[in-house]
Amino acid sequence: MTRVSALQAKSLAALGGVRHAFFTRAGGVSQGIYASLNGGVGSHDDRAHVEENRSRMAAALGVAGDALITAYQIHSADVVVAEAPWTHAARPRADAIVTRVPGLAVGISTADCGPVLLADAEAQVIGAAHAGWRGALSGVTDAAIAAMERFGAKRERIVAALGPMISQPNYEVGAELVERFRAADAGNAQFFRPAARPGHALFDLPGYVGLRLARAGITRIEDLAQCTYADPDRFYSFRRTTHRGEPDYGRHINAIALV
Repeated sequence: MTRVSALQAKSLAALGGVRHAFFTRAGGVSQGIYASLNGGVGSHDDRAHVEENRSRMAAALGVAGDALITAYQIHSADVVVAEAPWTHAARPRADAIVTRVPGLAVGISTADCGPVLLADAEAQVIGAAHAGWRGALSGVTDAAIAAMERFGAKRERIVAALGPMISQPNYEVGAELVERFRAADAGNAQFFRPAARPGHALFDLPGYVGLRLARAGITRIEDLAQCTYADPDRFYSFRRTTHRGEPDYGRHINAIALV
């Protein structure tokens, strides 16, 4: 069996009792535009291929095949607490998952949006947040941190890692999105710079997510600084797929577990 490929955050890897992975697109069985480690149950890929890919990812994390769970993501600030595995059909609608259950890997799927994995190793509480621009602006990382605190985590101990996401040079947005961010906080203007097209700007999503974490009191923040759009050999990208006119795209799984 081909070994799955994943990136690691040094800060999370150094924690005892925590295992994590930002999986790339390599090491799975999917074909064509989904090649090869597509974990997206919402894609139109062969379901058997997706299940096999997710089983491989679960094995890499050291958990049972059904213990790698993700939510039905809706670009919100909603958080769910996981106490046991759920089926894909019964997955809750949310954009962050928090748990304190050993052997349960909580994950989020991405294809340009920002994956954020969080851990307080002392409290044995972990979380995963899906931070696209909507979720980031509405406070999904703040909500995940607050949920972790309800189980004994302390934000001064929480380690946060930002995985591969679209970077500013490749993230062109319209003026309405710029105004939406500026209306929320005039200081958000720092995350936009002019694009080549008039009336458009380039948005620094990882920079904004990092700021939200820092403002929430997280002092240990690691950004892997990998762009999904710019590296088609390693990453899926919704925006790249759109620009190419492809019918669908694969999804990455980014997950963390207590072991």
